Amino acid sequence: MPKSKRDKRVSLTRTTKKGLEVKQNLIEELRKCVDTYKRLFIFSIANTRNNKLKDIRNAWKHSRIFFGKDKVMIVALGQSPSDEYRENLHEVSKHLRGEVGLLFTNRSKDEVINWFSQFRETDFARAGNKATFTVSLDMGPLEQFSHSMEPQLRQLGLPTALKKGVVTLISDYKVCKGGDILTPEQARILKLFGYAMAEFKVTIRSVWNAETGEFEQEAATEDALGTMEEKTNVMKKTRAEKCQQTVVF
Repeated sequence: MPKSKRDKRVSLTRTTKKGLEVKQNLIEELRKCVDTYKRLFIFSIANTRNNKLKDIRNAWKHSRIFFGKDKVMIVALGQSPSDEYRENLHEVSKHLRGEVGLLFTNRSKDEVINWFSQFRETDFARAGNKATFTVSLDMGPLEQFSHSMEPQLRQLGLPTALKKGVVTLISDYKVCKGGDILTPEQARILKLFGYAMAEFKVTIRSVWNAETGEFEQEAATEDALGTMEEKTNVMKKTRAEKCQQTVVF
């Protein structure tokens, strides 16, 4: 039977593709900032938190911060001396990988480094972070939790039970050991019990001077990148081991 001409699919949403336009606008904004501000700083972030980034943006409203879209930023600045937008900007592009961003500002180098060196805030660790100390829980009642939380705690691996309506740890339990890479379950337990092991901090890695075209490296990026790769490899290994344990032959 031939298909009816009236049988047509009608989309109820109308969205416009803006990927290319957004990238072009970002490139223009970056190059405009290169021409406007005196200095360009590359910074790296440990234990990224969106609310902390928002605080930094509010404190540096007089400047411009770009975080994310590394490939687009590399295109805007240039990958080599032949296509760089300004002198030595290709050196900046070499360091745009990982959790890094750009800060365009007219503030002095010392002022920027001093401000960011003091901006540190503790927060709860996430899966993949390294435990900074050992946490052990003693058996006994956990009165801070309601009875409805008991199944969730037990699902996380805690040896819990309800005794007269009170969540109780029926045996001692070691959550983590200092230096271990945290699993999602361990990170959740630490947050529930109020143990903060992560520290949000921003490190200034290098600076480019718009007036002289000089590029200076302030901190060794290889150590940070090595740590990031090591953590990624450990997480991949953990996921692989977990998958092997769940396979039934």
